[in-house]
Amino acid sequence: MVDEIFRIIEKETVRQRETLMMIPSENYASRKVLEALGSILQNKYAEGYPGRRYYQGQKFTDKVENLAISRAKKLFNVAHVNVQPYSGSPANAAVYFALLDRNEKIMGLDLSCGGHLTHGYPKITFSGKYFNSVSYQTGKNGLIDYDEIESIALKEKPKLIIAGTTSYSRIVDFARFGQIANKVGAYLLADIAHIVGLIIAGVHLSPVPYADIITTTTHKSLRGPRGAMIMVTKKGLKKDQGLSKKIDRAVFPGLQGGPHENVIAAIAVALGEAGKEKFKKYGRQVVKNASRLADELAGLGFEIVSGGTDNHLMVVDLRNKRIGGKVAAELLEKAGIVVNANSIPHDSNPPLAPSGIRLGTPALTTRGMEEKEMVQIAKWIDIILANPHQAVQIKKAVKELVKNFPIPDFP
Repeated sequence: MVDEIFRIIEKETVRQRETLMMIPSENYASRKVLEALGSILQNKYAEGYPGRRYYQGQKFTDKVENLAISRAKKLFNVAHVNVQPYSGSPANAAVYFALLDRNEKIMGLDLSCGGHLTHGYPKITFSGKYFNSVSYQTGKNGLIDYDEIESIALKEKPKLIIAGTTSYSRIVDFARFGQIANKVGAYLLADIAHIVGLIIAGVHLSPVPYADIITTTTHKSLRGPRGAMIMVTKKGLKKDQGLSKKIDRAVFPGLQGGPHENVIAAIAVALGEAGKEKFKKYGRQVVKNASRLADELAGLGFEIVSGGTDNHLMVVDLRNKRIGGKVAAELLEKAGIVVNANSIPHDSNPPLAPSGIRLGTPALTTRGMEEKEMVQIAKWIDIILANPHQAVQIKKAVKELVKNFPIPDFP
């Protein structure tokens, strides 16, 4: 008798196969990544670090973790890597606890303007509760104003500045952030969770020469498992020779117990895949697809926040279409197009009923779709939001389209 959970997994498999995955933080991991993730490594406790474990039987877990670390160091040209954080939020938390005492000041992008909860959102997150948080915002044009960031930093004197976004569609100027951080004597943390794959592909500026610490998740545009990494740059070590040890101690024993070595093995696989030219070609196509999709939507009368995109995603302001973001996302899902409701900068609506949607092209590009398909998808989005009754008909068309673009090595 098949366990009910496997029936549910099979239904989710069908859903992923038959829909357009357009939430920018989602992607398809390769079969080899999934095999490592589901391996017997999950049976092994490995508290500590390679060569310094608390349990016996670490001959092979040490090799796995060292391989993941060496691949990351080579791929990003950084001095030190910790591959143990369970996800992006604990990775950011580890950096804060490594560098800051309680109530010391951090500075990140406001949540409503495309920042992350862990970048200092007040009252309800650890980053806003345990640290003194100040924020910078995007302007009415949806763009980051670096002169304004410098003014705030000079006034507030944060100990840590966070350069990172979750729904910002333009290139992040890490060089300018580095100048600002140097000017006020702050550490610079670059959170590249969304754009890590684009950085590897060379289509987004790398933070490595400018940041002291870099955090990233390992799924999203990297196409690995749900995990995270913290990287210390050569610049960071020059500023603080003890930075690597501070980071490691903050992860373990500061925040976590035994690392998930099966996840770390899958990260190593993903990093190996990302080092190949095929992955770089993929990253370039992600950006081409996003640019074309944004242009097509704009041509159909949709307002794209910041006027377009330079990366893998866009936020669409739906106020001129007289439809809320949550309603729009639900309608599109009925047609097999999966996006997420999202706040627009300075949104007057609450987060659970925002004025926009966020959509991107990483997963579509993994399936092999190119600019031609973006044109068609933009048309479908326009039709559905103007004529919701056509959702069922378009869902049939979506199923036909995805048959021509099977997910590589999908179960």
